[in-house]
Amino acid sequence: MRVEPYLMMSGRCDEALAFYGQAVDAKTTMVMRFDESPDKNHPMPLPPDWGKKIMHSSMTFGSTTVMMSDGMSTEQKDFHGISLSITVDDEVQAKKVFDALSEGGKIFMPLGKTFWSPCFGMTSDKFGVSWMVGVDGQDEPQPSNP
Repeated sequence: MRVEPYLMMSGRCDEALAFYGQAVDAKTTMVMRFDESPDKNHPMPLPPDWGKKIMHSSMTFGSTTVMMSDGMSTEQKDFHGISLSITVDDEVQAKKVFDALSEGGKIFMPLGKTFWSPCFGMTSDKFGVSWMVGVDGQDEPQPSNP
């Protein structure tokens, strides 16, 4: 079994793919537009002129796959209750990634030292996707087993 995030980007998927490629060096591995679908009798109604919008795409963020679509409407999606977590090698990389993702978004917790990480912060990006950015802690507390 595998669980992978799938983000509905409300008609801004092309923009999101470019943004994440620039911000965190994510790699686009696949894009299929609605007008490229082999099923021309799509059961869900599309907004007018959405043929060139993205029906399905995949990106790799390091070793993690994140899938995205323009979705079926321009209605802004609510990403509350979920965050994507990025673990980087050092504080310099954490700052670079955090600053890039925060641009046009909202910082919830500035980067700083925590008991589990020498550098950790929480932000949302300009699409409303919540991100946690951190560096693995050397001496992380170990949870107790029940």
